[in-house]
Amino acid sequence: MQIAITCRHGHLNEGLREHIQQKSEKLLTYFERVASIEVTVDFQGDLVRVELLVNTEHKHDFVAIDTGDDVGPTFDRTLHKMEHQIKKYKQKLQDHRRDRPLSEVIGSGSEDEND
Repeated sequence: MQIAITCRHGHLNEGLREHIQQKSEKLLTYFERVASIEVTVDFQGDLVRVELLVNTEHKHDFVAIDTGDDVGPTFDRTLHKMEHQIKKYKQKLQDHRRDRPLSEVIGSGSEDEND
């Protein structure tokens, strides 16, 4: 898995880059099929805009964006949004696999009415 951290119109110190790298790696605990993560920090005057792009296998890409005053808390909020998206997607995948076929649902419903 690749993690790319890009900064526009400013500079990130090494400590902050390491923090972003470590936190981004935790996305693998939620979804194993993460292929790459791109973090873009854009300094826009007094505001900071953080964009997080996660590319996964099988054509599913996730995007989270947040704006704030400081890089650390803004990145944490963006990461929280991304975690929520990935958890929701993974739950959808798991529920889809566990659903019974429609023919079984219809067949079991008619049997209950006759009893």
